[in-house]
Amino acid sequence: MSSHSASGAIDHHHDATTSTGIPNKKLFMWTFLASDCMFFGALISMHVIYRIHPPAGSPDPRTIFSIELTSFSTFILLMSSLLMALAVNAIQKGNLRSTRNNLLGTIFFGLIFLACQVYEFQHFVHDRNLTLSSSIFGSTFYTLTGTHGCHVAIGVLWLVLMYIRTFKPADADKSRKPWFIMSVVHLIVFTVATLLGVYVTVDFGHQLQTPGFGIGAFLSGHLIPLIGLAASLAGLIFLGRGKGPVDFGEANAMDVESMGLYWHFVDIVWIIIFPVVYLLEYI
Repeated sequence: MSSHSASGAIDHHHDATTSTGIPNKKLFMWTFLASDCMFFGALISMHVIYRIHPPAGSPDPRTIFSIELTSFSTFILLMSSLLMALAVNAIQKGNLRSTRNNLLGTIFFGLIFLACQVYEFQHFVHDRNLTLSSSIFGSTFYTLTGTHGCHVAIGVLWLVLMYIRTFKPADADKSRKPWFIMSVVHLIVFTVATLLGVYVTVDFGHQLQTPGFGIGAFLSGHLIPLIGLAASLAGLIFLGRGKGPVDFGEANAMDVESMGLYWHFVDIVWIIIFPVVYLLEYI
């Protein structure tokens, strides 16, 4: 439990110290998301206009998109939103262990979505010859979905930093192991695990489509990345075995909720992008 646990109930939705009655962090996030709505609205509108009135020589989206893969990644992103909501609920109740588990689950699902997008982009470029400069369709598609992917990547980074923050000791200033150094090590191990995990997953997806694919040949050809991935995951397990009181708890619920607002927004934007971009010809 956190050393910040309050003796009385904390009102997570009202702040009497602000003129609006809304916590400043939440108000700031809503303001940012409102501006982001207009930004994505412009990108989606631009893509739809060129889809409805395509220039001569534009490719047929039905011959490019893989609806099955995108449907899977959409489901994964929706499930990550559920875990994010559970993380917010857990920290509001002071359940730190559940908060950490749900943050990790959200990070994991977010990385799966990003891996699917990387695989998809590589497939479009190398097998479908769809690039940023090949057509207006390619330019608007990559600008829209790439911008959303950047938002997901930023969200994953924020989630990782939030997860690491939950391990800050209550006596960090007096600890023999400086908290800053330990948090940097934690972040480096997370980064290595993420990069290796995405690399192995994407390459596995590509080779799975290759005739004569064998799991043995794949494992032998990726032995070093797999060992590095296993070692980094073991490091994350070791670093996640924090003990003693920490400087994170119910009083930090607004930080997690602000993160949740951002993550839910990113998911909602994708729920709009999926039918507009991938299913428009089928509607």
